[in-house]
Amino acid sequence: MLFQKQVLCDAAYLLEISEQDGVTTTPPADFSVALISSGRCAVLYEIHGEAHVAPLCAGELLVFAAPVTITPSSHCHILCAGLSGLCAKQAAAELSEPLRSDGGSCPLTAQLLASLAQAVRSDAGVTRVCESSFRLLLSLARADETPESSALPPLVTQAVLIMRQDFASLYGIDDLSARLGVSKSHLVRIFHDAMGVPPGQYLNHIRLEAAKALLAHRNDSLEMVSHLCGFSGANYFCKVFKKHTGMTPAAFRAANTGKEILPETLALLEDMMYT
Repeated sequence: MLFQKQVLCDAAYLLEISEQDGVTTTPPADFSVALISSGRCAVLYEIHGEAHVAPLCAGELLVFAAPVTITPSSHCHILCAGLSGLCAKQAAAELSEPLRSDGGSCPLTAQLLASLAQAVRSDAGVTRVCESSFRLLLSLARADETPESSALPPLVTQAVLIMRQDFASLYGIDDLSARLGVSKSHLVRIFHDAMGVPPGQYLNHIRLEAAKALLAHRNDSLEMVSHLCGFSGANYFCKVFKKHTGMTPAAFRAANTGKEILPETLALLEDMMYT
C-alpha cells in the first residue's frame, strides 16, 4: 500500500447531544462539524481568547477546528463528528473562526453523518470509515457559500421538510407533489437537480434510517416498525430493507441491539411519536 488512508482523513470522534446531556464540550479534532437536526442550542467558542456565543436552530450546522461548548435546549438533537488527517487539517487551516451555515449549501450532511456513524459503530473497517470521513469532509467544502449561491430552491426545501417530518404518513411522491401543489414530474426534476437524487430515493433513505433506529433501540414488531416508518406492510418492508442493507430486519436487530446507531432521523421519529 502506497499510503495509509487514515493519514489523509479519518474519524476522530462521533458525538450525539440532546437536552438530557446538558452542557457538552466537544473532544479535540483537526476539523469538526455539528448538525442541529431538531430544537435549538447555544455554542460557546473562543477567538483570540475572547468568548463568543452563537445560537443555532434545526437545519443549521457549524464547522470548527478548536473544541466548542454546546448547551442544548428542550427537544434538541445534535450530531457531531470530528475528523483527523492531512485533509482535515488543510480544511481547518481555511477557518479563521467557527463557521455557521444554514445547511442549504451542504444538503447531504445529515445522510453522510449517519453513514459515518454506521461505519464506525458497525466495525466496518478502516477503508469504509476513512472513505465515509472523506465524503463528509468534501460535502462541507461549500459551507461558506452565500445563501444566494447555495440555498436550495424553495420547492426542494419544502419537500425535504415534509419528508423529514411526515415520512410515516406520506403515500409516496404523488402525495408529496399534491401537498406541494405541483406535478410529480416537475417535483422529481427540480429535486433531482438540487439534491443529486430523486425524491423517492431520499424518502426511502429517511424511512430506512428510522427503521434502523427502531430496530436497534426498541422491541417493536416488524409490522409496527413498518407502520411507524411509512412502509405498506411488514413483507414489503423486509424486502426493501434487505435490498438496501444486505440484511433482514431481524438479522440487523440481532447484530445491532445495544449499539449506539445514531441516524439523525431518530430524533424526528421520537418527536412524531411523543408530541
